[in-house]
Amino acid sequence: MKTYQNTLNLLGRLLIVALFLPAGLSKVTGFDGTVGYFTSLGMFLPTLAVIIAIIAEVAGGLALLVGFKTRIVAILLAVFTLAATIIGHAYWAAPADAAFIQQLLFFKNIAVIGGLMVLASSGAGKFSIDGFKDSK
Repeated sequence: MKTYQNTLNLLGRLLIVALFLPAGLSKVTGFDGTVGYFTSLGMFLPTLAVIIAIIAEVAGGLALLVGFKTRIVAILLAVFTLAATIIGHAYWAAPADAAFIQQLLFFKNIAVIGGLMVLASSGAGKFSIDGFKDSK
């Protein structure tokens, strides 16, 4: 992989991390409120769901940040994001005044899933723990 490809890969990973890591950390600091929100969505075992979301977003975000097990983490985050998108942004069931925003968020997440799938196929590149281990 050429230097510019590795640099773009790193930049892409950082931008994806900018979505997941702050979201996970905000769930930690607003744990009770997040459980309440998940409950309002009708989620089964909302407290457990929040814990799973925190682990996925924080641990997954940190793994992408440093490029550790990137292909696996990207696939796991894509599956997590798909589930969260279907549950949290069901624009087809939203009230008319909220449907447009939910549809935007739904398709934004679909694009994030696309980016994660590209990352899963390309790997982390040279500027990562994975890249360092592969160069040995």
